[in-house]
Amino acid sequence: MSIFTPFSLGKLTLKNRIVMAPMCMYSSDETGVVLPFHHAHYTARAYGGVSLVILEATAVEARGRISVQDLQISSDHHVEGLKSLVHHIHLGGAKAAIQLAHAGRKSMSLNEPSIAPSPLSFSDAYRMPHEMSLQDIQTVVHAFKEAGRRASEAGFDGIELHAAHGYLINQFLSPLTNHRQDKYGGSLEHRTRILLDILKAIHLVFKGSIWIRMSVEEYAQGGHHVEDTLKVLDIIRPYIDGVNVSTGGIVPFPIKAEKGYQLAFAKHIKQAGFITLAGGLVTTIDEINLALNTNQCDAIYLGRELLLNPYFLLQHIKKEQPNLMLEAYKRG
Repeated sequence: MSIFTPFSLGKLTLKNRIVMAPMCMYSSDETGVVLPFHHAHYTARAYGGVSLVILEATAVEARGRISVQDLQISSDHHVEGLKSLVHHIHLGGAKAAIQLAHAGRKSMSLNEPSIAPSPLSFSDAYRMPHEMSLQDIQTVVHAFKEAGRRASEAGFDGIELHAAHGYLINQFLSPLTNHRQDKYGGSLEHRTRILLDILKAIHLVFKGSIWIRMSVEEYAQGGHHVEDTLKVLDIIRPYIDGVNVSTGGIVPFPIKAEKGYQLAFAKHIKQAGFITLAGGLVTTIDEINLALNTNQCDAIYLGRELLLNPYFLLQHIKKEQPNLMLEAYKRG
């Protein structure tokens, strides 16, 4: 399999197997709108040759921001800036997706109370969150639905639902952070209920591709491991087009991050029949080719490497296939 072999993520056909990972940039203002920085940042990677640009975690509620400088999609006034950004990403030859997110107890936005499935703080550096009522849950589900509608109006090709790294959806999924005794807590099926509700709601208003980012391994004792994640994925399988594989973040726990440390987890997900995006300190063309050709994933997401060099892939194209591929990328 070549890096340049097109593939499909649901209804979305991508021209190659390199994806820009969603990375928090903390570069908006308190209103959460798109600023000139975002145009420079994202369009550079689109012109650099990646097939898909996934925007950073974009908050569906103001109280769901990770920081006060996060992008938001919590109001209709956010659509205009996002629509312009999508247009320019498309001009660069890439497809555009948005990562819809809610930080829950990991929100550092101090103007609003933080919320979570259970009143458990992430650490001493974070506030104690309010335990969500059933009405709070419905409010959040509706916020995700409205965010999906706005993503459609802005012209995004795909939505990545952020259910990883200890943010709100992950907090519901994990037995480490969900101690509820109602229909949103207890069994794995009950803990998955809010995720299922959100996915069903988004499907009503967004007709593009929808996939999920998950911490498929939580590392900590009593948390989710790959076999638990696969049970969750089986429940939501009809509603997702793929899985962006990540790990950790639900509780403070040291992770031994080394070259390609998440690829083995991705292989488990791929073997279960899911389209997988994977990465984790993958930084060279040789490492990408090895991951693809050993069937560890369907595509590779790059984060740090694209921050260092927006033209990482374009430089490889110029070196390896100077005529055919450069002409293809000029055409987008």
